[in-house]
Amino acid sequence: MGFARTCAVALVGVEGVVVEVQADLEPGVAAFTLVGLPDKSLTESKDRVRAAVVNSGSAWPQKKLTVGLSPASVPKGGSGFDLAVACAVLGAAERIDPRVLSDIVMIGELGLDGRVRPVRGVLPAVLAAADAGYEQVVVPECAAAEASLVPGISVRGVRSLRQLIAVLTDEPVPEEDPDEQGRPDPLMAGLRMPGTGAATGMHAAQHDHGHDLADVVGQHSARTAVEVAAAGGHHLFLEGPPGAGKTMLAERLPAVLPRLTKGESLEVTAVHSVAGLLPPGKPLVDIAPYCAPHHSATMQALVGGGQGIARPGAVSLAHRGVLFLDETPEFSSRALDALRQPLEAGHVVIARSAGVVRFPARFLMVLAANPCPCGRFSQRDDLCECPPSMIRRYQARLSGPLLDRVDLRVEVDRVTRTELTERGTRGESTETVADRVRAARERASVRLAGTPWRTNSEVPGRELRSRWYASLGAMDEAERSLERGALTARGLDRVLRVAWTVADLVGHDRPGATDVALALQLRTGVPRGVPMAIGALS
Repeated sequence: MGFARTCAVALVGVEGVVVEVQADLEPGVAAFTLVGLPDKSLTESKDRVRAAVVNSGSAWPQKKLTVGLSPASVPKGGSGFDLAVACAVLGAAERIDPRVLSDIVMIGELGLDGRVRPVRGVLPAVLAAADAGYEQVVVPECAAAEASLVPGISVRGVRSLRQLIAVLTDEPVPEEDPDEQGRPDPLMAGLRMPGTGAATGMHAAQHDHGHDLADVVGQHSARTAVEVAAAGGHHLFLEGPPGAGKTMLAERLPAVLPRLTKGESLEVTAVHSVAGLLPPGKPLVDIAPYCAPHHSATMQALVGGGQGIARPGAVSLAHRGVLFLDETPEFSSRALDALRQPLEAGHVVIARSAGVVRFPARFLMVLAANPCPCGRFSQRDDLCECPPSMIRRYQARLSGPLLDRVDLRVEVDRVTRTELTERGTRGESTETVADRVRAARERASVRLAGTPWRTNSEVPGRELRSRWYASLGAMDEAERSLERGALTARGLDRVLRVAWTVADLVGHDRPGATDVALALQLRTGVPRGVPMAIGALS
C-alpha cells in the first residue's frame, strides 16, 4: 500500500482553510475516487490530473486510488487543488518522496499538457498557509509575485508539473519551450475572470493629470464636499441636473484619497484576487479602487452572493476606495436598502446553504441623482415638466434610513455660460487638494492613535461625545436642529464627525462654531452664513 499527503487551501470568501490532500493506493481494479465534499469543478480534476501526469513523463499508477480532502466537512471547489492532488498521487506511487510533500502547500490548476495555470485567490490562500504555520508554498510561476507579498514564507513558482517533479526529486529542472515572440502568454489569461474589463466600472484610481479636479467648472460647494469626504471618509450625495459635473467629481475623488498603507493594500489585493480582478504584472493594489456599477445591478452584484459559495460584490471590490452609484434612484429599492448594513459595520456577512462568508466593505459611497425624471426641476426656474406626484415618487426611491447614513448632501448647480467660457479661473488641482487631505488624515491619525479607528467617519458617537467633543457652545445650533426634528440622533453624531474633519482640514485643535456650521450646511443644504471653501476657514 502506498500513501502520501500534501496540502492545499480552500477559500471561503476571502479567508482560507488549509486542506490536507491524502492519496492512498491499494491493489485492485484501477479506479480513481475523490472524496471530501468536492464540487463539480473539483471532481473534474481527476481527468485533468491524470492527463497532466502522463504528459509530464510519469506513469499513472494502475491501482485502486483514493484521494481524500480533509477536513471533509469544509466545502471545496475550484481547480486550485490540481497541483496538490497530482503530487500526492505521485508520492503514493513513490515517484516523489512522501516525506518531502508533507510540509508544502500547493496551489495551482493543471492543464492537460502538464502546465501549471494560475487560479483566483492566491494571496488569501498563501496568507492562510502562513497563519497555519507553513513555511513553503508552490504556486504558478505567473502568480509568484502575488504570493511573495506575504512575509515569512518561501515561495516557489513553477511553470509545469514536470519542473515541480524535478525540484522535489533533486533532478535537473527542465526548460520549458518559450512562447512565440509577440504572442500573449496563454497562462496569463487565468489571472482575469471574464467580464472584469473596463466596461464593468471597476478599476484602480490613477494619480495622474488626465483626470484633474481643476477640470471641474464651478461647483465650489461640491468641490468642498469632495474634499471633506476624502479627508474624513464621509459618504456623499450629489443632486443636480444632467451635465452639471456629478460624474466628473466622483471620478476625481479616488485620486484625492491618500495611497493605501501596506495593511490596506493586502486587504484590497486579497478581495480583488478572489474576484479575479488583479491585472497581470501588478500583484499589489496600492491605490484606492473605484467601482461604478450600472443601475441595473442586482442586490447580489452590489453586496455579494451568487450560487454556492458567495462571491464579493461591488461594496467589497470598493473596499478602502470609492463606490459610485450614478442615477441612484434607478437602482432597485431592495438593492439600495441592502447597503445599510455594510455602511454601518464596514463588512458584509452573507449566509448561504454552502456556508457563511464575511467580506470587508469599508468604502466611501458617492450617490448621484437628478432632481426629477427629466432632470430640470429647480427652485429657481420652471423648466421641469414633471408632475409633482412623479417628482415625489422619484425622490422617494431613496429611503430615509439610507440617506440618514450619508454625511454630506450637496446640490450641484447648473453650469452657467460665464463659468464655462471664462478663462484663467480654474479651481484647485487634484495635487493641491490631495496635500490638504493627506495633512488632515495625519492629524486624525495622531488623535486616534491607540484606537481601532482610522478616520473620523469610523468613530462611534458615544466616543465623540465623551472623548472628542467640540468647543463649548459650538454644537448649540445642531442640538436645536435635533429638537426640531431636522436631525436624528445619528445625524447629530455625523455632524460632529464632519465638524472634526473640517477642523482637521483647517488646522483647528477642536471644532468651533464655524466648523460645526459648515458641517450642518453640508448635511442639510440649508445656508448657515459660512463660506463654502476650506481655505476661507483657515
